[in-house]
Amino acid sequence: MHRMWPMKLTCGSLVIVLSGCVATGSALAQTAPTSTAQSPAAAQPAAQPAPPPPGGRPTAPTRDPKTPGYVTATNATELPDGAIPPLDKTGNFVLGPAHPAAPEMTDQDGVPHGLVHTFMMDSSASAIYPGIARVPGTRPELDPTNPAKRIVQSGPAKYTRRVAVYIPKQYVPGTTAPFIVGGDGPDPLLFTALDNLIAQKRVPPMIAISIANGSGDAQGSQRGLEYDTMSGRYAEFVETEVLPLVEKQFNVKLTKDPGARATMGCSSGGSAALAMAWYRTDLYHRVLTYSGTYVNQQWPWNPETPGGAWDFHKTLIPNNPKKPLRLWLQISDRDNFNDSDGMHDWVLANQQMAKVLADKGYDYQFLFTKDAAHCDRPVRLQTLPQALEWVWKDYRPASK
Repeated sequence: MHRMWPMKLTCGSLVIVLSGCVATGSALAQTAPTSTAQSPAAAQPAAQPAPPPPGGRPTAPTRDPKTPGYVTATNATELPDGAIPPLDKTGNFVLGPAHPAAPEMTDQDGVPHGLVHTFMMDSSASAIYPGIARVPGTRPELDPTNPAKRIVQSGPAKYTRRVAVYIPKQYVPGTTAPFIVGGDGPDPLLFTALDNLIAQKRVPPMIAISIANGSGDAQGSQRGLEYDTMSGRYAEFVETEVLPLVEKQFNVKLTKDPGARATMGCSSGGSAALAMAWYRTDLYHRVLTYSGTYVNQQWPWNPETPGGAWDFHKTLIPNNPKKPLRLWLQISDRDNFNDSDGMHDWVLANQQMAKVLADKGYDYQFLFTKDAAHCDRPVRLQTLPQALEWVWKDYRPASK
């Protein structure tokens, strides 16, 4: 059944909005770009995503969950085909090869639909992210003096990004609401899941802020700078430049309670979700990631985290006191891999994430999904309702 989102017209000049007004709805989300890189100033041409290596990206190998050294080899529950993990358990789970879609991922009769609003943000209005892009026709190259580093040709570039804001039908204007922030938006699947889960009282009535990246991918791009940087900078951008616009434009109040705030994302959006909570635990306590890029993608190189997000499981989580985080992670058996520096195996990285989270006593679920690829859509259709419900399972509203 095709979903027709309730339509909303948003006008104004608080942020740079294309033509001054943006109508939101399902057709808009399907046809409009989520972010657009524009021409850099003067002699610097607009950079486009780097071309793949000659012959294209090699096919990722299929990994066996019983591979020696994997946590799933010795310490995982292998579920019946098509099943999902129970809500009352933590730890490691093996799913698949079948991935049937959860009923909560389609419209259900009688379920109230939230409103989805959108607005555009322009790089010229950002003090934190004025915009970068890679030089056209270039791609990151290995530094011959240090394979953990990349040589990148990148420069200033303008961009615009779309932000989608889901407000559930059950939201009472003037009240303070929990919320979830997601990357690489807009994310209609998230909005559908929330409609059904909120109606069934399986998650609290929450607002969802789904933010497009600033364009491009990997080292030297705006997306790479936002998502792969190991710091609280992206969380600061969301906190100071996005959330105030959401509250002002749509007359909502967003909670300041970190236990009532969640982050989520896929690929580098996933590692960004964890970075938001890790570096700004005062802001976020709940994290949900698909195919998390816990590998060495950070650029510019930082000697404090020389392995980029690989350092989450190599040093940061093992060597720091346990933080008040609740985490749900997924990885696929055919997820990304290259052997450039020993820190670009997405499956191994997520397996090691599960190990160190268990060692430190975190509340987490880790799903290894068979017959699946990077940011696999069937896996998401199967597991997203369970993931959201599990991440929010221990949530208790603050006393009034």
